[in-house]
Amino acid sequence: MNSKAKGEISEGHAIALLLKLGYSGALPFGDNQRYDLIVDDGARLWRAQVKTGRLRDGVVLFSCASQNVLTRKRSSYDGQIDMFLIYCPETDKVYRVPIEDAPSSDMSLRVDAPKYRTPHSTIRWARDYELSSRPEGT
Repeated sequence: MNSKAKGEISEGHAIALLLKLGYSGALPFGDNQRYDLIVDDGARLWRAQVKTGRLRDGVVLFSCASQNVLTRKRSSYDGQIDMFLIYCPETDKVYRVPIEDAPSSDMSLRVDAPKYRTPHSTIRWARDYELSSRPEGT
């Protein structure tokens, strides 16, 4: 399966869950926007970039930057989106990550307890980002 098809599947899962939770959504016309969809919570519109996460060694991994195919230059989404919506096929869950929480490169959300001692204050738990109800403020 090519990356465009994977992205469309992730968008479909994110949109379906948003609708189940009572959000409205809109897709931008064309492919020239940095966001994949607009999420409407009834009070505000949110620009969301949808990514496909991959479960590796107990963490959901995803990129917080886009990459130019020709130049290989990576570009951050800072200031251009409000959130990432990450669909992970292995967990079959959608995670909502505010842009403020995302680094400019890659990010991991821990699903399983770490094998080695790790300060829990440094762990971003997937359950804290799971889109399963309407989060506060959205």
